[in-house]
Amino acid sequence: MEQTAQGTGLKAKIQRLGSYLSGMVMPNIGAFIAWGVITALFIDTGWIPNAQLNELVGPMLTYLLPLLIAYTGGSMVHGQRGAVVGAIATMGVIVGSDVTMFIGAMIMGPLGGWVIKKFDDLFQDKIRAGFEMLVNNFSAGLLGFGLAILGFFAVGPVVTSLTNVMAAGVETIVNANLLPLANIFIEPAKILFLNNAINHGILTPLGTEQVAEAGKSILFLLEANPGPGLGVLLAFSLFGKGSAKSSAPGAIIIQFLGGIHEIYFPYVMMKPLMFLAVIGGGVAGTFTFQLLGAGLQAAASPGSIIAIMAMTPRGGYLPVIAGVLAGAVVSFLIGMVVLKADHSVEEDAFEDTVAATQAAKAASKGQTMTMTEKIVADNAATFDDVTHIIFACDAGMGSSAMGASILRNKVKKAGIDVTVTNSAINNLKDEDDVLIVTQEELTERAKQKTPHAVHVSVENFLNSPRYDEIVDKMKK
Repeated sequence: MEQTAQGTGLKAKIQRLGSYLSGMVMPNIGAFIAWGVITALFIDTGWIPNAQLNELVGPMLTYLLPLLIAYTGGSMVHGQRGAVVGAIATMGVIVGSDVTMFIGAMIMGPLGGWVIKKFDDLFQDKIRAGFEMLVNNFSAGLLGFGLAILGFFAVGPVVTSLTNVMAAGVETIVNANLLPLANIFIEPAKILFLNNAINHGILTPLGTEQVAEAGKSILFLLEANPGPGLGVLLAFSLFGKGSAKSSAPGAIIIQFLGGIHEIYFPYVMMKPLMFLAVIGGGVAGTFTFQLLGAGLQAAASPGSIIAIMAMTPRGGYLPVIAGVLAGAVVSFLIGMVVLKADHSVEEDAFEDTVAATQAAKAASKGQTMTMTEKIVADNAATFDDVTHIIFACDAGMGSSAMGASILRNKVKKAGIDVTVTNSAINNLKDEDDVLIVTQEELTERAKQKTPHAVHVSVENFLNSPRYDEIVDKMKK
């Protein structure tokens, strides 16, 4: 039991670290896409080459994107003041280096926010009345000044060396044709809700560096490839059982066209052997991408086939489509074998399987209620006072937006006067009149962030009986 708790805590810490990394990039994906479109259109090999507009490409890559990341990172730590100091500090590493400073921005942005936060904590109550603006402005300016110099002379050279080492490592792996093996780690990590951390925290900065040199990067396709998830859902559509089978076709549309990969995670987790399907599909897809020289000109976010096609360079559609199809076919074939060979579960719905598992856990502890019922019971007094329901996920954009939409419609039809929104877990505030809904893998992090809120976890955000339980409890 203790080992399980420690494992879960470690997983939550890894998720939290990855969430902070991706949280600095995700809000600025629009800027990355804008840069990718400008690159695709106006560089010498673009769709409509234009020497004047091509001049936007370099400054946006060198200054705009790192400063946006740093500004966001500083804001995550200490709001507007943290954002400003983080951006000032990042100018030091940008000017003091000859490589694109995404990693430097991820360091200096939060560092600037942390430094100004510590200053405010120490001196906020010691400032004489009338001197607040003077102290606030000069403290931000002077601390930013100091951090910019630190970044220029110390952090910039170190990050430059680190970036060069990482770039050389990626190049070595690509040249050795070993890149497909990365999916052995990427696909399971996605199921553990580290997808945004991997894609936007690691692959997007490295891929953007490659685009600046080669015009495209295969790294944008490693995590975003919708093929493996499509194959799993197709296998469940044809060979699954009960609600897993009936819900899979709808999930295909959401995953493949909408780009919300989280939709297929519960299908994999309900049958652990399906991890082999997504791993096989990921390896096959990346092998095909590498074999045919596929790549994108910017990050495809969300991982929709539409977004992927939009970021594909001119003349590069066939290799990208072939890799997606290869991933889907291999994942489907392995998934088909797993589903046809597995006769251990005969329930008509995978929600029943989840409920049975939770009941067994409760029984082993001498409990007679499901985990969700226990959560509601423990918070019975505050549950009646809930005025706001928040569906929270890692990025606050994909699965949480869909889950909130579904729950909002149910609440509206029931005539309950309560607002339903979605949010990233990192942006949650600890309030006792809020009900937080999360997917099971993310519930621990949400509880740590908001210990006084009411928490309910769901297994499948697209079609969960927990929604009806919430509505029924609030009616009463």
